[in-house]
Amino acid sequence: MLDQLSWQLQRSGLLTATAKLVAQGEAVATSTAAGTPTELALQRFGHFNGSITRNGAALGNVVLAEITYANGLDRIETLRADCRIDGADPGVAALTGRVEVRFADTVLVQEAIDGDPCELEFGYALPSGESLTFSAHAVYLPRPRIEIAGPQGVQATFDWKAARDPTLGRMCTAILVNDVETY
Repeated sequence: MLDQLSWQLQRSGLLTATAKLVAQGEAVATSTAAGTPTELALQRFGHFNGSITRNGAALGNVVLAEITYANGLDRIETLRADCRIDGADPGVAALTGRVEVRFADTVLVQEAIDGDPCELEFGYALPSGESLTFSAHAVYLPRPRIEIAGPQGVQATFDWKAARDPTLGRMCTAILVNDVETY
């Protein structure tokens, strides 16, 4: 079962996600029950293909962004002769992240002070038409500590948390557009 999925948006490199799994055990098979699998052509998104919007408008001056979705799995660790866990119970899902912005205006700070939720959308698009969009529908921003460290400018960090949007009935939406009909 997937326990946690996280990735970063940064200035360079290819998009890479980290997946944390919970399993009872593994068995390595020498053949597959699905026949002979065909190799998929891998297309990766680069960070330069990414964008971040807040309530539908481009969010500027972003230095770094991190997104983490966690299922909050609770491992059932009972005593067993085979040393395996009994399983994992689903917990409370959490969508959190961090956005570092170079301070240019007070829009995000005012939103944090007001306590109103916003929608953050993290997207990637390739020139050939493939895209990945991840929307957090009701994000609450904490009031940041703004530190003036030197002549390089002022940056603010927002460690945000998403909640279930009461209108949509969900916390987030992920949309992948490519030429694969089914998985």
